[in-house]
Amino acid sequence: MSFWNRLFGNEDTEVPQPDIKFGRYSDAYKTEAQHEAWDRSLTQFETQDYLGAYLAFLEYLKDPEEGNVHWQVDGEHLCFELYQGSKKINGYADAHKVKIEAKIVKTQSLSPAVLRRLMEQNFSLQYSRFALDPDNNLTIVFDTYTLDGSPYKLYYALKELATNADKQDDLLMDEFGNLEPVEVAHLKPVPEAEKEVKYAWLEKEIRETLEEIERGKLDKNQYPGGISYLLLNLVYKLDYLIKPEGFTMETLERVHRLYFAKDERTVAQKNLLFCKELQKLATRPKEAFFKEMYRVPATFGITASVGHEQVVQVLSSELPKMDWYEENGYDKVALAIPGYIVGKCLFNFAITKYDRALFHLYFRIMEAAYFKALGFQDNFRENDGVGFQKKAIKRAVEQATEPYRNVTPDPNLLVFDSAPTFARSYLVMMMEMKIR
Repeated sequence: MSFWNRLFGNEDTEVPQPDIKFGRYSDAYKTEAQHEAWDRSLTQFETQDYLGAYLAFLEYLKDPEEGNVHWQVDGEHLCFELYQGSKKINGYADAHKVKIEAKIVKTQSLSPAVLRRLMEQNFSLQYSRFALDPDNNLTIVFDTYTLDGSPYKLYYALKELATNADKQDDLLMDEFGNLEPVEVAHLKPVPEAEKEVKYAWLEKEIRETLEEIERGKLDKNQYPGGISYLLLNLVYKLDYLIKPEGFTMETLERVHRLYFAKDERTVAQKNLLFCKELQKLATRPKEAFFKEMYRVPATFGITASVGHEQVVQVLSSELPKMDWYEENGYDKVALAIPGYIVGKCLFNFAITKYDRALFHLYFRIMEAAYFKALGFQDNFRENDGVGFQKKAIKRAVEQATEPYRNVTPDPNLLVFDSAPTFARSYLVMMMEMKIR
């Protein structure tokens, strides 16, 4: 029985689960063979075997589970392509030069507003540049001589080019009406039923959170910090569980940047802007949301890699902040804080695989109704989502870390008295895990 079936299925019966991905892609989980390819790439570049170095470099980038990199060698010429979300990146290399390009969108007429936008963004790019090709495709380009094209430079240049290309296509088409998608044959549509569930859940979660802020027990003016936990918990949860693209993803990233920006706004003022952005997201046409729902391979992650120690530091510094809210009867705010902690780690960091598995299980338990609507077996909650299936949860905790022999959580630390106490105990269990 596979790990995920053991985690989400019955103890004795293998239960098929939907093929749905959650969370942001990370390139931090490289295999030993990939690290060897990187070392080989550096060595071959130093000996001026440039094509050999670039082939090894592509082997380093290739993720077998993603199918993200392909190449072909024709004599002294190397042609390759890789995928980053909705964009295909095409590259060419020989003994003298390297050129990489991604077509972003096709324009029927040259809009000064679009061209001005991309020209302004060129100032923030270090390696690549936005350009217009002869076929009126807005592109992003990087080129260099091989003498100056080390694997280090190539990695950062490719990452900059690929992540900017992936972000800009949906944003530009959403804002400007005379643009068309280009080179999107690799996009795999999300089933309509899955789109409906995700859209309904997004709308419900935003509506309920905004209603809690306006009509809940906690005074939003007197306790803006508590309101921020409700909002940040929502943003990180939507990002991980819906895995949005385009406008929705950019909105979630923008409100995250807005809140943590060091400016003159007070927390209450930021919360107000926060709510306005989320309200726009909730009232956006369903059809616009559906256009951004697709499955895509990726090559580069955008989060920094951290170890378990850094995760424990976040848990230990943030978890005590739920005490006051729980003691004074603000259970929804108290419960939002563990959710915020889990979401913050998944949003900002490429964490260890076992921490990621346990955080995913946390969402699986706390958002059981959502997972059930997506087609997953619901065996963690009872009494309409109020109570907990203790044995199933403890078993799932053990199975989540079973592939990682050096990790031993203690499910007996879990407390099932209420949702806040369970959430707290779950994160305490992670803090006290034995790591050999």
